[in-house]
Amino acid sequence: MITFILNNKTIKTPEHSGMTLLDFVRYEQRLTGTKIGCREGDCGACTVLVGSLNNHETIDYQSITSCISPLGNAHGKHIVTVEGANLQNKLTTVQEAMKANYATQCGFCTPGFVVSLTGFALSSSEKNQKNALDAISGNICRCTGYKAIEKATHQVVEKLENHNNLISFDWLINNEFIPQYFKTIPKRLKDLELKSSNQPEGKFVAGGTDLYVQQADHLIDKAVHLISIKDDLKGITIENNHCTIGANSTVSDLWNHRTLNTIFKNLKKHLKLVSSEQIRNMASLGGNIVNASPIGDMTIFFLALNSTISIINKDKKERSIPLKAFYQGYKTYDLKEGELLKTISFKRPMAHAYFNFEKVSKRTHLDIASVNSAIYMTIENNFISEAHVSIGGVAAIPKYLHNTSKFLTGKNLSSETIIEANNVLQNEISPISDVRGTNGYKRLLGRQLFFAHFIELFPEQFTLNDFAQHA
Repeated sequence: MITFILNNKTIKTPEHSGMTLLDFVRYEQRLTGTKIGCREGDCGACTVLVGSLNNHETIDYQSITSCISPLGNAHGKHIVTVEGANLQNKLTTVQEAMKANYATQCGFCTPGFVVSLTGFALSSSEKNQKNALDAISGNICRCTGYKAIEKATHQVVEKLENHNNLISFDWLINNEFIPQYFKTIPKRLKDLELKSSNQPEGKFVAGGTDLYVQQADHLIDKAVHLISIKDDLKGITIENNHCTIGANSTVSDLWNHRTLNTIFKNLKKHLKLVSSEQIRNMASLGGNIVNASPIGDMTIFFLALNSTISIINKDKKERSIPLKAFYQGYKTYDLKEGELLKTISFKRPMAHAYFNFEKVSKRTHLDIASVNSAIYMTIENNFISEAHVSIGGVAAIPKYLHNTSKFLTGKNLSSETIIEANNVLQNEISPISDVRGTNGYKRLLGRQLFFAHFIELFPEQFTLNDFAQHA
């Protein structure tokens, strides 16, 4: 029995756990403010909030796209639709901002924007315009041109920004961001009679952000084994100069991790290229790796860090292998029946370490890469003592560039070295022409992204002119 709170109502349902949360909300509960748009997590019209009880017995809310979220993942949570964010007989502060700035036209996308901005008000993120726009990064509007929505967002931020340290349910209720019943949710979630969810044998599903795009109709009707609730697959630890990340950790867990943001100075800039906030809140890192897409952004990210993965079987026996040895062919990998990816680990970048991630797609944000690439190097006195380069979209698998990495290691950092390394890279990749570009276009992107790593990391040493004759 799946048990959760939907807005102000306790739900106990025997519905199939693989059913999408969107379909349950609309068709079983008749809450039609949550819209059906793309059914791929791209448009944000189906955005809802998921509230989880934390160790301090308060609620952490995150926005997700309900069209690709399995109903079973709502177990033990508070799900908020636009109806649940409404006040009685008047507009909320977010709704009033949308109205006052003429930020809605046809209205189809409006509930998603309202829910996302309400989630921003409930979040612990700093209340500034940049973070507010990040919060609606997965909401698409085809009418307004966005400027009116940006103005509405600014009005919301103005209301919030002077209260960063004071925001509570009481303050949000008194300032008409959320209805009164939110105060009751922590205790009600704690009091839910939750039984451990005995998952059936079936397809392993974590966040579902890729599987439900490809196989939603199949997963709705078949047994799915939901693993996002497995706490032993979560968490980020940094000990003895190694970082270990649970496979169920999300991209947002990286985004919000203070130490990782200190280690990787441009982490949020890189992760913003991966997806929208709603998808970052759902997408598990292990799912991205096991999906085995040749252009999986986080796979390319971790390949360049020369990561190791640990795998656990039904008998709790573990084995570890280098991530670069995991992939065997297109969508095939070294994972036996009943095994799960448990952790991803890598050596903590220390002094003189440099990391960069680059991506080209048809849209700058919230799109699948045509080609993506990452690089990790240790350089001292202009000498490359260690190098790891990865690239996606140019082979049947997410590609760790063994020869290119080996060529760079032990060389002086110079434009000549980089140009020669690109020649090695071009001999190491084998792109095919498809909907994301021709063979030649992908080779060009591979070259340009490789050069871009060095221009980005060493702007005082390299400019585009250094590689112009090869561009």
